[in-house]
Amino acid sequence: MKELNVIILAAGLGKRMNSSLPKVLHSLAGKSLLSHVLDTANLLLPHKICVVYGHGNDAVRNAIVNDGLIWVKQKPQLGTGHALMQALPHLDKKGLTLVLYGDVPLISSETLKELLSDSLKGNLALLTMRADDPTGYGRIVRDTEANNIIAIVEDKDTNKDQQKIKEINTGIMAIPNVNLHEWLPKLQNKNSQKEYYLTDIVAIAAKAGEKIEAAHPSNNWEVLGVNSKVQLAALERTYQRNYAEKLLEQGVTLADPSRTDIRGELNCGRDVEVDINCIFEGEVKLGDEVKIGAHCILKNVEIDAGTTILPFSLIEDAGIGKNCRVGPFSRIRPGTNLADEIHIGNFVEIKKSSINSGSKINHLSYIGDATVGKKVNVGAGTITCNYDGVNKFQTIIEDDVFIGSDTQLIAPVKITSGSTIGAGSTITVDTLPEKLTLSRSKQRSITGWKRPAKK
Repeated sequence: MKELNVIILAAGLGKRMNSSLPKVLHSLAGKSLLSHVLDTANLLLPHKICVVYGHGNDAVRNAIVNDGLIWVKQKPQLGTGHALMQALPHLDKKGLTLVLYGDVPLISSETLKELLSDSLKGNLALLTMRADDPTGYGRIVRDTEANNIIAIVEDKDTNKDQQKIKEINTGIMAIPNVNLHEWLPKLQNKNSQKEYYLTDIVAIAAKAGEKIEAAHPSNNWEVLGVNSKVQLAALERTYQRNYAEKLLEQGVTLADPSRTDIRGELNCGRDVEVDINCIFEGEVKLGDEVKIGAHCILKNVEIDAGTTILPFSLIEDAGIGKNCRVGPFSRIRPGTNLADEIHIGNFVEIKKSSINSGSKINHLSYIGDATVGKKVNVGAGTITCNYDGVNKFQTIIEDDVFIGSDTQLIAPVKITSGSTIGAGSTITVDTLPEKLTLSRSKQRSITGWKRPAKK
């Protein structure tokens, strides 16, 4: 919408958070509250987005990587109307301004489009909702004859009759810019808080005979704000429950929807199964019939069809092919790619390595900075010694290699095709193809030796 401006109010201290971190930078589902609001605002394709910040100084500004934002500092903080006054110089007199809040992270673009569909007619539009317990919220006051909105009264300023009103203000509104330039200078701070309330423009608009529209959120939780860690935790559960329900509707099997955490995007094929207490971060893609065992953490991972990840495995910035078996207790580190039909077993760590199809690394091994060929068997306790204390070096293991247990491969080194490495070897030189290579000291028994006795 070329005529749409978005202003996000994010200057609040958040005293009840009991934290030195600015409130809008606290995390929900792996992303700051403000980032959630920005992502939703960008879906509306606005002409410009302005963020009004205050407490935390430049911490808020430095935490958000977005060159297209307009940043406006509010100091001191004298209310929502005062915050919008700081942004007014950045707004033309043409177009429309949508006011959002940096601590209301779950507002949906669908609800905002509904609000804008009314306001684009040139009227002031408010997002309101009914609350069984309206305590703490501004009340929507309507006239008794035509039921038109005539004012918003903040909770602390309500009289006894107004306290009974169930329709409340969410704070989100859309205002024609021409009116915004006219109304904001008229705001006064004659209230119990001695602040300039943005909501007072409603009474100004009504007195001027302007029609005031109202839209309502699709779900009440969309407009819930965060003022404490208790509220943040409750909203986190709301987000996770909604995401889990979406996955279930897509056909994903979740052993317990209340014990699955999505901190990014999870895209699943058909017949995917996820056990309890799994965490998905960043962008994760699971192919058809993928099974994720309990207590796994996957971050920026793509897993192809038919693969099983066994419990307590950690996989990050990696790709895994079809019909693989990983875990339990495996760690797949960034830069790793596993081809099809690979077995990675318990307590195996792989870092920045490429493993080709049909290979097995089943027990207690570390493979780092390596290229492993097809149908390779890596015995228990094998280590690629890739680091000399200063530099990293490459290990190449070609096809059909068998590596015995407790082997150290001192990089840079190549284990050529068809090689067999005897258990307990330390390999420092490239091996010959189709040969048995081993390096062991000669076994001997020492006569006259006695085991030390405890003194």
